[in-house]
Amino acid sequence: MSTKKRILNILFWSVISAAFIGPGTITTAASSGASFGTGLLWALVFSTLACIVLQEAASRISITTGSNLGQSIAKHYGSTSAKRSVLFLVPAAIITGAAAYEMGNMLGAVEGIKLLFDIPSYLLVLIIATVATIILAIPSLKIISTILGMLVVIMGSAFLLTAIMVKPDLSEIIKGAFIPSLPGPGAGTLVLALIGTTIVPYNLFLGSGLSAKGQSMKEMRFGLFTAILLGGIFSMAVLLTGAAINGSFSFNALSAVLEQKMGISGKYLLAFGLFAAGFTSAVTAPLATAVTLKSIFGHNSNKSWSTGSRRFRATWLIIVFTGTLFASLDIKPVPAIILAQALNGFLLPFVSIFLYIVIIKRDPKHTKHTILPNILMLTVIYVTLILGINSALRALLRIIGYGTVDNPVYLVITSAAALIIVLIIAARTRNHKPGTKNTKRS
Repeated sequence: MSTKKRILNILFWSVISAAFIGPGTITTAASSGASFGTGLLWALVFSTLACIVLQEAASRISITTGSNLGQSIAKHYGSTSAKRSVLFLVPAAIITGAAAYEMGNMLGAVEGIKLLFDIPSYLLVLIIATVATIILAIPSLKIISTILGMLVVIMGSAFLLTAIMVKPDLSEIIKGAFIPSLPGPGAGTLVLALIGTTIVPYNLFLGSGLSAKGQSMKEMRFGLFTAILLGGIFSMAVLLTGAAINGSFSFNALSAVLEQKMGISGKYLLAFGLFAAGFTSAVTAPLATAVTLKSIFGHNSNKSWSTGSRRFRATWLIIVFTGTLFASLDIKPVPAIILAQALNGFLLPFVSIFLYIVIIKRDPKHTKHTILPNILMLTVIYVTLILGINSALRALLRIIGYGTVDNPVYLVITSAAALIIVLIIAARTRNHKPGTKNTKRS
């Protein structure tokens, strides 16, 4: 592969990293740094590697079968008794996560503008929603995608430069990157948010669709791995920049750090970057959701899910409307954005489980050469299940006012529960003959 082709391949796959680096990533990563220094850097290291594992699996199934992830799920469960449940749960998870992201995207775009201009938030939300709706009605969004990719490179490079200028302690970086810990109250939510903002469920469907456009396995893996790895490095740079904030995180505090290190241009860069990342993500999130549902329900010759159909447009309209509704409320942007990312982190293991089952049972090239990727997928599912179940348990205990949420016994319980689930999944797929359907009930 020539150098030019390698660069073009990386740019082609940068749409995945561009899709997950938005206001949610900036907010969550910088807030993690401000609250716990480098203590949660390991969560970004894990989520970056996990993102590579899951996106590779979703793309691999398209290359080996010719069907994208949504089509594979529909085909696999189309003749089973679980069809209705699966074809309800997967889209429901995607829609719920996308609506939460949409709220965060709009709030992030609003905060970018408010760093420079004092304009009422609700008015900005309505303007952003209106313009996003107009753009979504246009058939092609190639220009928007290109702008988004360029902004990611500009902002990522700026944060990388700032992180270097902050001069963090190298030993603390190594410790934070490779020794998992929950250093204080709220760390668990931030870990889920860091994972949720890096591994976006609907990105699995988006990446799977991209890989069906004539790429070889080698080309896909090189471009995908490089683009996601760069996106992860940019996210880690944001966390290290946030660690330089004295006190609690806010966009103004982050702006002050950038202004101190880079001059007034740092403030304008953050303002423009937040707005642009939030706005473009406010367009791509509803579109990616509609594309996902189209891939699941609009396979074969089903024209009712064509790009210009009522169902396709109704899907992205629902996401825009829901995001607009919640973003228009008088809520604090930083906690809302972090909560949106945490919700997606909670939903992630369920989408990952469906991905694993489908790729095991529908990939005709499932051989010994895919054993390691599948083991890595099970590991990702296991870790995200622990975090998701633990988060749900903590929330339940807080509601009923029972015991302390930091009791290590709860971590043991959630770890055991996650292990049981993973073992059941592995057992149900272990003896499956590749390329065939197994519709028998266990």
